[in-house]
Amino acid sequence: MTARRAAIYARVSTGDQTCENQLLCLREVAERAGWEVVQEYVETASGASEARPELARARKDATRRRYDVLVVWDASRLARSLRVILNVAHELESLGIGLHLHQEAIDTTTPSGKVLLQVRGLVAELERSIIVERTKAGLARARSQGKRLGRPPASDAIVAAIRNLRARGMGMDRIAHELRCGKGLSQKVCTEFDKEAVEP
Repeated sequence: MTARRAAIYARVSTGDQTCENQLLCLREVAERAGWEVVQEYVETASGASEARPELARARKDATRRRYDVLVVWDASRLARSLRVILNVAHELESLGIGLHLHQEAIDTTTPSGKVLLQVRGLVAELERSIIVERTKAGLARARSQGKRLGRPPASDAIVAAIRNLRARGMGMDRIAHELRCGKGLSQKVCTEFDKEAVEP
């Protein structure tokens, strides 16, 4: 019987991190399972972005049936978005390729692994919905109690300082830097000042 061909996907977020520990562990995982590692996809990129070259290459190679199971350290290495994780899992499943998430002990090459991935996905969505509802309820309660939400309004002193520097011909970005205030606030006050200056 031919051994299953495994591909490893490893990711870190920043250049001062290394994928070596992930790779060493996942090679051992594949060896214990009797899988032959035929490809490794390694990259430094944010998990929040779906547009990652090595992940894209792994997905493209999947359509070419270059491996039978994709082995990843954990779900967060694959993506920080549940939507992306499930999209990749469903994409691989439609191609007859398994997904093995080591830390979560999820292996979609088995029936129980497929079910577990779906259940984990539903739980995560439910948790997100609960957080959203609680946030909305908290904001509504704060409004009903007359509490002001969002950033506090700029003080008269900072507005006056921005207008004063603008009157001297200073640029918006430099004003923000000099006064250590937000560029948005500097731009807003300067725009209003400039408009007043040209009005008859």
